[in-house]
This record gives sequence, C-alpha cells and structure tokens, in this order.
Amino acid sequence: MTYRLLAFALASLLVAEPSFAKGVPPYPAGFRIQEIQAPGARIHVRVGGKGPAVVLLHGYGETGDMWSPMAADLMRDHMVIVPDLRGLGLSSRPAGGYDKKTQAGDVAAVMDSLHVEKADVVAHDIGNMVAYAFAAQHPERVTRLVLIDAPLPGVGPWEELLKDPLLWHFRFGGPDMERLVKGRERIYLDRFWNEFSATPAKFDEASRVHYARLYALPGAMHSGFSQFAAFDQDARDNQESLKKGKLTMPVLALGGHKSFGPMMAVVARAAATNVEEGIVPDSGHWIMEENPDATVKLVRPFLDRPL
Repeated sequence: MTYRLLAFALASLLVAEPSFAKGVPPYPAGFRIQEIQAPGARIHVRVGGKGPAVVLLHGYGETGDMWSPMAADLMRDHMVIVPDLRGLGLSSRPAGGYDKKTQAGDVAAVMDSLHVEKADVVAHDIGNMVAYAFAAQHPERVTRLVLIDAPLPGVGPWEELLKDPLLWHFRFGGPDMERLVKGRERIYLDRFWNEFSATPAKFDEASRVHYARLYALPGAMHSGFSQFAAFDQDARDNQESLKKGKLTMPVLALGGHKSFGPMMAVVARAAATNVEEGIVPDSGHWIMEENPDATVKLVRPFLDRPL
C-alpha cells in the first residue's frame, strides 16, 4: 500500500471511530459516502435524502462534518449533498487549484456526477467564497443561495475588512509558517475556535480533537494555507464576475450575533440584487456548534419558500 493510500485509510478509520468523533453529531444512517473525481481533485462527499437538491459547503477549521444537524433536518425532503472542499477533510490534497473559481468547478463536478442539474447552496466561511464563485459562473444551477458569516474577496467592504487585526491569518502561510504549526495544529486551530466564538466552550473538546486530527493529516495544513493564499486571485476573479452583473437568485445573508452580524448583508448586497438578512443569536462565527437549532430555523423557511 502506498503512503498516500495508507494515510487515506488511516483517516477513514479515525473518522469512523466512535470515541474519536463522539463530539461531532453523526450523519443519519441514510447518508452514503461517495468519492467523486473532479478535474485535479478527488472530492469526499456525503449524500442523503430525496427531493430538491441542496449543497452544503463548509469553511476553514472544519469539514463537511459541521453540517450534520442541518443535513439531518433537510434530508426529510431534500437530496442533501455535503462535500469536503479540496485539500480539506477527506478530499484529496492536490498541489494547486485552491482559487475559488477552480473549486466552483469541483462543485459542478460533484453535481454532474450525481446527475443534479440545479440546487440550493448553503455555505459558511470559505464555503461562501466557493459558493459565490459557483453562482457567478453557473447562475442557472443555483436556485437559492445562503451565505453565512464570512466576506467575499474583492467584494464590497473587502479592503476595509482586511484591516481587522483578527484576520491576520489571511496573510499567514508559506514554508516557515507550516514549520511553525507542524505538530501544533491543535494550538493553531484553537485560536480560531476561541477568538471567533461568542462562547468558546460551545465548540466542545471532542469536536476540537476530531478536526485537529484531520488538519494534522499529511499535507492538510499546507492545503488550508493555500485556501487563504488564493484570496488575491479570488478577488480579481470576483471583480471580473461583478463586471457582468450581480447575482439575481434569492440570497439569504446570515451573520453570527457576536461575529459578522449585519455586515454579512452588506457583503451580500454588494454581490447580489435580491438579499434578505438574518442574525444567528447567541453565536459567534461557529454557528453550527454555538447555535445549530437557530441556524436551521433561519435557513429552513428560506429554502422552503416558493420561488
């Protein structure tokens, strides 16, 4: 068995081990796992339920595992599709392709493989950036879009947001930074989970262990840094997309009460014409750990509303 296959097999065993993942709410038994080949990357995907399709896109510091409470609710009347972004979780970690326009191609490849023509898209953090790139390139394939608690490179108040000292990690990367965090992945990730939470204890210990082990897999931190290193290219791509016009599908912009709050709607309105806003109460950035019930209750009626 090659080293790469051994690492993947080990990761699969770790994720399946009950004592390892007990703090992360499990996906319902009706979900299956598929490994879908996109151009340049293999995408690890969870699929469950029947009905109109909805794609859930995670962000940095987590994987598609974050969405399990929402997936359990939506699978009652939706086909729920939850990929790990390229380079993160159990998806492959290629050398390149971390610009969000390329990752939008990963989403298209996943949908094509599952014979899904169009879908609602719900996204958080870096998932927002991939979701916007996908919606901008393929507006006919996105029926509704939910953007949760993260900016879009090059869109609206992006340059002002970059001045926030809390976002120093946007420029943190490269070989020396990787050496600094090697073997200390948990310390690095705790910074995100603590500083971006309204109540850090709600991001529980078992969940932290789960994600820290996934981000400590060979090449995972390099891939994570690559997501941020692509922001300048993402900004240029997004500005080119905006020259063609704003998104016109319904958009729900949700900010954590102690995080982006109403700023999420400011970002969304710079990119789309049909935006409604909401606030996830009693929550910072980590909406599915801090207040999953409220998050589902905000997203569900938006997806259920007739077009």
